[in-house]
Amino acid sequence: MKPFAYDAAPARVVFGPGKRAEAAAELDRLGVTKAIVVATAPQAEMAAECAQSLGDRAADVYPGAAMHTPTDVTASAMQAVEAAGADGIVAIGGGSAVGLSKAIALRTDLPQLCLPTTYAGSEMTEILGQTENGLKTTLRDPKVRPETVIYDPELTVSLPDFITGPSGMNAIAHAVEALYAPDGNPIIALMAEESIRALGAALPRAMADGADMEARGEALYGAWLAGACLGAASMGLHHKICHTLGGTFDLPHADVHALMIAYSAAYNAKAAPDAMARVARALDAADGPGGLFDLFHKVGRKTSLAALGMSEAGLERCADIATQNPYANPEPITRDGIRTMLQAAFEGRRPS
Repeated sequence: MKPFAYDAAPARVVFGPGKRAEAAAELDRLGVTKAIVVATAPQAEMAAECAQSLGDRAADVYPGAAMHTPTDVTASAMQAVEAAGADGIVAIGGGSAVGLSKAIALRTDLPQLCLPTTYAGSEMTEILGQTENGLKTTLRDPKVRPETVIYDPELTVSLPDFITGPSGMNAIAHAVEALYAPDGNPIIALMAEESIRALGAALPRAMADGADMEARGEALYGAWLAGACLGAASMGLHHKICHTLGGTFDLPHADVHALMIAYSAAYNAKAAPDAMARVARALDAADGPGGLFDLFHKVGRKTSLAALGMSEAGLERCADIATQNPYANPEPITRDGIRTMLQAAFEGRRPS
């Protein structure tokens, strides 16, 4: 066994149906007396209900979170935080709401309570991705890791299937990359494989019956593990390419991750055979990339970059950006290799 280091993330997790009712008590635990509640515009009503449940602990609601965490949105939210005199943040929603909460925390170090409504997993990490002038960059800082996360499967019941599937595949992508990360370890590998197994089994059931609480709970459990893996291990090619596609070409975050993970896994398959064997075992598939591709075609929404609105001409620029300052990756990053992978994803071909 190779030497490794393992740091347990200092986050409190409260898991179970109906646990959102404990949000006020969790704010008290954090010493928060005036929280600003952040969400996206489509979830403004849910944010208002959350604020009402917090009573006088809710200072204001900011329903302006946006995909890829644009810095101009963060600047606007900061004005709301200051006007409300908030001493804490409650994020309710998916990765966009959590991203805005993190961006505020980076600038203020305010404590965060997150109530995820999707399977993004970012609430378990100290990673923040921000977009400015068409470029998405990421950073790691302990200040952006939420102090408390309440996982309530009931909050995901209304999640439509066209979000459920891509969101869950996004979480699986976090787990897959953790399996071949250079700073991975045996504990993270166990969590990653269990995450892929749980999500792979639960997502088709949750999409078939959105009210299946057992499937919703299993999927949320898998997403929690995936987020913990992402927070403990470095990102590779997959996240680099998805940050480029999302930040520069404004493609939908979860859909891009859902589509690209099979192609990224195939790119790394020869250099990371143990990781791919774990993926295959978790999905009960003949091989890892093929298992990811088949699962995606069961639960994904749009099955090619072309269907997501990417232009073929844009593939050249994407390949250029994705090979600049590359993340650590088991297979060496080459522009020709990335360009070939992007072409396959653009056409939606089975990865090889």
